[in-house]
Amino acid sequence: SFPTRRSSDLSAVIDGETVFSEEVVWFPKINADPEYHYDGIVSALKSAAAHLPRVDAVGVSSAGIYIDNRTMNASLFLRVPPELFEQKVKDIYIRAITDTFGEVPFSVINDGDVTALAGAMSLETNNVLGIAMGTSEAVGFVDSEGRITGWLNELAFVPVDVSEKAMRDEWSGDLGCGVKYFSQDGVIKLAPAAGIVLDEQLSPAEKLKTVQRLMEDGDARAAAIFRSLGCYLAHSLVFYHALYSCENLLLLGRVMSGKGGDVLLEACRTVLQDEYPELAGKLRLALPDEKFRRVGQSAAAASLPERR
Repeated sequence: SFPTRRSSDLSAVIDGETVFSEEVVWFPKINADPEYHYDGIVSALKSAAAHLPRVDAVGVSSAGIYIDNRTMNASLFLRVPPELFEQKVKDIYIRAITDTFGEVPFSVINDGDVTALAGAMSLETNNVLGIAMGTSEAVGFVDSEGRITGWLNELAFVPVDVSEKAMRDEWSGDLGCGVKYFSQDGVIKLAPAAGIVLDEQLSPAEKLKTVQRLMEDGDARAAAIFRSLGCYLAHSLVFYHALYSCENLLLLGRVMSGKGGDVLLEACRTVLQDEYPELAGKLRLALPDEKFRRVGQSAAAASLPERR
């Protein structure tokens, strides 16, 4: 079986072991043509399938609200007109999978929930809040009995900054939403303040990689960006904990990759210990290893469908 996460990270998995993984760069939020999205999903499916002797099942982890494998709402398809969304996007994963492989078992789940599932698998414990910082902020929760709750954990669109000068989220229309702090948008937003000039011709993913390369080279300006994100996260975790009473927090996604993720986590722990010591004693913060940070969601998604 194999999954695809946000149609950007994909894995081929045989009997629980990942035999192939790849990051596919594409630009869903700026494309209005549903065929662009469909073709990208099918291409990812075929790419992973090429590394398998056969396809028994497909697991998909994707940003948005999914009910019965159907896309009910998703910022990935922000530019798609409403009438085309209804006609072409609601069943886009169902069509892509069945058109490519026929009647195989499949499951389409919100990527936040799969983040939490990946966290529970990685930490070998329950009561886990998983946060994936990538194109957006994907959040999910696995309860004390190890169950995905089915809640709409769209914390990307929950405000964490009450400043009137906070950035406005294009999709929800609200100010100060988590997506502008705990995703590649948060890194890009802080770059000018840190003195880093990013080429405007680059995609958001490429801009993030530029800052991460500076981070790997020991650039103090890049480090300041990730420390700021860690500070933001610490204060926001007080709010998140009040909602979930979680005991474990796992941080995933491309923003957490490399040295920047380590700096972010260290800053978060410092702020929690200094300003919220009671919470610091209750909440376990963890990172998976580097490979799991990048493709952990797609590998976990492979466990979702029930094979016949």
